[in-house]
Amino acid sequence: MIETVATTPFDDQKPGTSGLRKKVPHFQQPNYAQNFIQSIFDAVERPEEAVLVIGGDGRFFNREVIQLAIQMAAANGYGRVVVGQNGILSTPAASNLIRTRKASGGIVLSASHNPGGPKGDFGIKYNIANGGPAPEGVTEAIYRRSKELSAYRISQAAAPDLSVMGESRIEGMVVEVIDPVADYLALMETLFDLDRIKAHLAAGFTMRFDAMHAVTGPYAKAIFEGRLGAPAGTVINGTPLEDFGGGHPDPNAVYAAELISELMQADGPDFGAASDGDGDRNLIVGRGIVVSPSDSLAIIAANAHLAPGYAGGIAGIARSMPTSQAADRVAAKRGLAMFETPTGWKFFGNLLDAGKVTICGEESSGTGSDHVREKDGVWAVLMWLNILAVRGESVREIVESHWREFGRTYYQRHDYEEIDKRAAEGLMASLRDRLASMAGQRFGTLVVSEADDFSYKDPVDGSISTSQGVRIVFSGGSRVVFRLSGTGTKGATLRVYLEVFESNPERHARAPEEALAELNATADVIGEISRRTGRAAPDVIT
Repeated sequence: MIETVATTPFDDQKPGTSGLRKKVPHFQQPNYAQNFIQSIFDAVERPEEAVLVIGGDGRFFNREVIQLAIQMAAANGYGRVVVGQNGILSTPAASNLIRTRKASGGIVLSASHNPGGPKGDFGIKYNIANGGPAPEGVTEAIYRRSKELSAYRISQAAAPDLSVMGESRIEGMVVEVIDPVADYLALMETLFDLDRIKAHLAAGFTMRFDAMHAVTGPYAKAIFEGRLGAPAGTVINGTPLEDFGGGHPDPNAVYAAELISELMQADGPDFGAASDGDGDRNLIVGRGIVVSPSDSLAIIAANAHLAPGYAGGIAGIARSMPTSQAADRVAAKRGLAMFETPTGWKFFGNLLDAGKVTICGEESSGTGSDHVREKDGVWAVLMWLNILAVRGESVREIVESHWREFGRTYYQRHDYEEIDKRAAEGLMASLRDRLASMAGQRFGTLVVSEADDFSYKDPVDGSISTSQGVRIVFSGGSRVVFRLSGTGTKGATLRVYLEVFESNPERHARAPEEALAELNATADVIGEISRRTGRAAPDVIT
């Protein structure tokens, strides 16, 4: 039986960079999740009897909303829903399923790297038919619909048991519960020489993967310990938990400190990696060295041809504006196209669909390629393993060789989390007001050569995105970027990006904090960070 339920709009259902994210209690308000899901179904284009992919990262409230989404899809005319067993489906695996099943789209339930649990974060994101996050035109349509919604439609029939694989029906709609790993592993088999990686591990190469009690646990166990034959225990924290074991599933130096500490030991594993809540981010660590996400993107782009799926070379590289320019130097030297986009994976979708780029990356630990339309943590780990197996060198040797060829880009991101929203917006407004007069100003040894508020015109569809972050470039190429994050759920997160290029190999061994010290002090002066936020130091440095 299909029921039409009267409701009233909420005024705060505007999707951000990666969908709608709020605290769990906020989503638990009567009709809140239902309203947003109905707004999606009303706003997006889809054929009759369309296929819909649904999955999530296993966080608290995941199962309940998946059940709702299935019941509402049945009441809104979908022909088939494909859902991961137990509601588990990594974001890149969902993207792959949307593409291979020719679905009209997918609902991904996740707040990515944000904490989970009854008082933690939750999120709902819609991906379109190409497998990528909905572009701004679609998210705006969803938001408009949410503001005028007066009813939602839902089946009163019970949703199926998600622990049992197979097909069932609800209101005539097929619900297909699948192994969340199988299709994804089949895709990886086409891209990487898994047999060569397996032989490298069998020959004594050691690794550790921290799944952070998040969605990649089943993928990592099936691929690293299963298909590649790594010893049991290679994958740690491999069981997805609703609260991520009380941890913060963000693969960075703060929240993956235990993994990094193990890799810093003289007898530690040769290679370490981690992924985040929904499986789209990655951390790469070698014995004695942490690889920055910006360097990882550049090194992957420079070596992608070593993996079978990219043996013919790559078409180009795209990076988000705050990501360091290390990849630009690879593109310039190899004669590849290079694109700088706003933050948000959705901006890479048109470039990938048009065949303009093959490899994409963001400084926030996200890397991927044209195999799906999302960043992909496990893909990045397999790419590194393929490169390591072919080159037969250590992570440190590969990184230092890359620096010698392309130069080293010293880079850090400073996050000031949960600061007063009004103070953060005032800081950005003050910066924008001063941009026109900033060129030529001197700060210590640094002289501003140009300053702007980044805007982007999509080379494929001509759409324009403005106010994407303040860039201040100094003579010699050093940069400071200021930007407010769109992924938090409380207060505001100010992100400050620092970048200094060093071509001299004799100066490549400096600690990043030393190389960036003057730029860091200058960023505080220009942005008036301490005065406006009351923070003497960032909460997280990556």
